[in-house]
This record gives sequence, structure tokens and C-alpha cells, in this order.
Amino acid sequence: MVALPENLSIYRYRRKNQCFHEDLGDGVQLTLMLIPAGEFWMGAPESELESRDNERPRHQVQVPQFLMGCYPVTQAQWQVVAGYPQERRQLKLNPSNFEGDNRPVEQVSWDDATEFCQRLSNRTGRLYRLPSEAEWEYACRAGTETPFHFGETITTDLANYRGTDWKELNESGSYGDGPKGEYREETTEVGQFPANAWGLHDMHGNVWEWCEDDWHGSYNGAPDDGGAWVEADRSETNRVLRGGSGFNIPGFCRSAVRSSSTRGDFDGPVGFRVVCDPPRTLLGS
Repeated sequence: MVALPENLSIYRYRRKNQCFHEDLGDGVQLTLMLIPAGEFWMGAPESELESRDNERPRHQVQVPQFLMGCYPVTQAQWQVVAGYPQERRQLKLNPSNFEGDNRPVEQVSWDDATEFCQRLSNRTGRLYRLPSEAEWEYACRAGTETPFHFGETITTDLANYRGTDWKELNESGSYGDGPKGEYREETTEVGQFPANAWGLHDMHGNVWEWCEDDWHGSYNGAPDDGGAWVEADRSETNRVLRGGSGFNIPGFCRSAVRSSSTRGDFDGPVGFRVVCDPPRTLLGS
């Protein structure tokens, strides 16, 4: 366990959260957590260490309730769904660089991720999709406004990221006054680290996660209803990535961090998690 300086604290949560289990077949389940409706401040204030202009202007967003994957989609889940009937494109059964049933699937493109959602939707009769960027950050924060849902800093006991200095780029393995840690140089099994207050694991680090939105260089003109921000012609737009990875320094794993890539890019530690609307049985109606 990494020791924290006396002036820093880490949030730890013990609470019950509602969840839903989708049976994918072959003994594999998909667990989704109920994310409550609410309002939050999206983006980072200028005072936040290592924040960037594309995380501003900070703005309030109303988000309806939804279900979100407890973990990034695992390789076991991917392989089952990749065996479902094809919709628009073929999917590789084993695209990941770091193999393991309970590791997140990675090296998948945005097009691959949306194909996964389409196949899963047709199989289950429920509309599965990628989260909007607003939904992703709202779920990651889980009611917090600090750089990480754990608090003002983070340690490698709590998430998988590069906790050592990256000397070639003169970048630190610690965030602010937080401690340095280890650099695992690989993805880790999902659920290995503590969840946030809404029961979501691996929101900081491990793999970057695709969102539905087209990339915009700032939040000027962003929607405030929690929906995805997409252009009329999406053929040439990049797509949004959130959360950082196990190969990034901690500043790139903050709740507000944004990145992007082309929709067909599949090179690197990039995965995703799915969302859908809550079924009536879960809501008790």
C-alpha cells in the first residue's frame, strides 16, 4: 500500500448499488450498474492541475438515469458477442495485445465497438450503445468534483496507470502531491481495483474508452441534456476517448481528460463499455 502525504486523503466507498445482469451465453454475463439521474459540472476548472483548454468551458449538464457497464467490456464478453450474427462488419475474436478472459478487450476501433453494441442489441432486444461523453464523465465522477473520483490524487493501489516518471518526456508518475507508484506495462483484470460510489471499476486508467460523440476542441456549444454531441455529417470526424490507460501518467487519467482518434483506429490500449436504458423489472414498475 502506497503511503499518502498527511495533507492528502483518498475517498473509499461502502454502499449498495442497483445492478442488472445480462446473460450473454456460454456462461458469460454482462453486469451493468444503475446510474441515477442528476446534474453535474462537466469539465475542469482552470485551477485543476494539468487541465487543458479542451476541458472547458466548465458547464452544467442534466443527465437522465441509465445503466452502464460495471467494467470495460472484457475479452470473454467480446468473444461471445463476436460470435453473434454480423451486422455491418466482421469482428476479430481475439484483437487484444494482452490476452486474458477478464482483462478488458483492447485494440478495437470505434466502428468495432458500435458493431458490438448492434449485435448485442439485436440479440437481447434492448438498445445497447456507447455512452455519451457527458454520461461517461458523470458516471466516472459519481458525485465528485475532484480530479479523480478517489479525491485530489490517485495511487497505483487504486488504478492501473504509469506511476513512474517518464523521463524521456519529462513527465511525472505522480499527480500533485500524491505518491509515485509502479508501472505495470500491461492491462490488468477488470475489478481488481476499488469501484467508485456508483459501483463502476476502472474508470481511471487501464484502457481508454470510446464514447459516442464526435470530437470538438472545446465545450463551446455542447449540449446540456446528457446526450451525445454529433455532427450531421460524421464521415470525417474523430471520435471521443475518455479515461486514460495503464500506459499514461496520472494526469491523463483524470475524470475530465478528453482525447480523440479516428473511428477506424484500433492500435493501442483502447476499449469501451456499454450503456442502455434500465429495464422495468429493475425500476420496480
